[in-house]
Amino acid sequence: MKKVLSAVMAGAMVMSLAACGSSSTPNATTAAAGAETTAASEAASSAAAGAETTAAAGDAASSDKEWIIGGQGPLTGAAAVYGNAVVNGAKVALDEINEKGGINGYKVKYITADDEHDQEKAINAYNSLKDQGMQMLIGPTTSAPTIAVGTESENDNMFLISPSGSAVDCTAPKNVYRVCFSDPAQGTKSAEYIGEHQLATKIGIIYDSSDVYSSGIHDAFVEEAPNQGLEIVADEQFTADSNKDFSTQLQKMKDAGAELVFLPFYYTEAALVLTQANTMGFAPKFFGCDGMDGILNVDNFDTKLAEGLMLLTPFAADAKDDATVNFVTKYKAAYNETPIQFAADAYDAAYIVKAAAEAANITPDMSVDEIGTAMEEQMKTLKFDGITGSGMTWDEKGDVDKEPKAVVIKDGAYVSAE
Repeated sequence: MKKVLSAVMAGAMVMSLAACGSSSTPNATTAAAGAETTAASEAASSAAAGAETTAAAGDAASSDKEWIIGGQGPLTGAAAVYGNAVVNGAKVALDEINEKGGINGYKVKYITADDEHDQEKAINAYNSLKDQGMQMLIGPTTSAPTIAVGTESENDNMFLISPSGSAVDCTAPKNVYRVCFSDPAQGTKSAEYIGEHQLATKIGIIYDSSDVYSSGIHDAFVEEAPNQGLEIVADEQFTADSNKDFSTQLQKMKDAGAELVFLPFYYTEAALVLTQANTMGFAPKFFGCDGMDGILNVDNFDTKLAEGLMLLTPFAADAKDDATVNFVTKYKAAYNETPIQFAADAYDAAYIVKAAAEAANITPDMSVDEIGTAMEEQMKTLKFDGITGSGMTWDEKGDVDKEPKAVVIKDGAYVSAE
């Protein structure tokens, strides 16, 4: 599964979101979830007492060995809502895995690090985890750190699966995979969803031209729109230096008769757009992607203005299938908030690691390089059913294929749009 490593180190890469579900703003207890977790029992007496141990590589798992899996993301700072969701979602899964005997009979020790959504700090966080014996990494969370750490980890052949690094170059290294959609995939699938569900025909777009995440989604959406019978009547941009006043862009949307406005950027700016649209009496449908997840938690934002807002996402927290109900129930009990898509992606990532490791029949006494090679080989053929999609597979680039869902904000909560 060799892939060509991109020569571009994208300092401009932005946080991924790929993402949906409602959440409360992370508090101290949520951030504290970055603490290490291990449920491994080392007492020889427990083995003597007849506790079951799953065979690994044909031999009983030794009580003095364990897997060390790392988690990484922005646990503090402006993007902390995403990093804490990833760390917490993975922890829920790994706790379940340990309760059921671990991976190939070996329990998992979970260690985490804060990268503050910064490339240099992300590499430092990765090296810190590696110094603690990390053998595989669930992370990083956002795109720029994923790109930086991917380059570093490829030298170690460390198996890395990012729950939510969506920029195209995140999966350039051969050892990196992702659970979320890539940015272009979000754009294409958003256009398909709007067209197939006949949400509107006249479309306005506002996007951040200084942001690779936003631009990548925008470009793919514009390319696919004509195939779905969508007419783009206004296509306006902003930059990181002009992301407070959207009145000009909104007026152009209104004058052009846009029935739906596509907003492929993050919830902080989206809250301003919705507020300003309301002030000027402009009320089209608004449609976003995973970066919109978190808008219900923006300080001083009237969440009533988000009523009817739609988001494309592979996860709906109100889904009634047993797996989603189990995850949401446990997550709420642990963190007193409803999980967003980032948490769900991380939950699936942990189980993907388990599935590939068990298919490869690997053990924690193997080297990082041996583990990485075995995991990469299994990812070529792995088919995985999770809470963010059924029948997930990965191509040679490390990108996932799965079907998206859409959610809509109703009565201050995310609900399935289906």
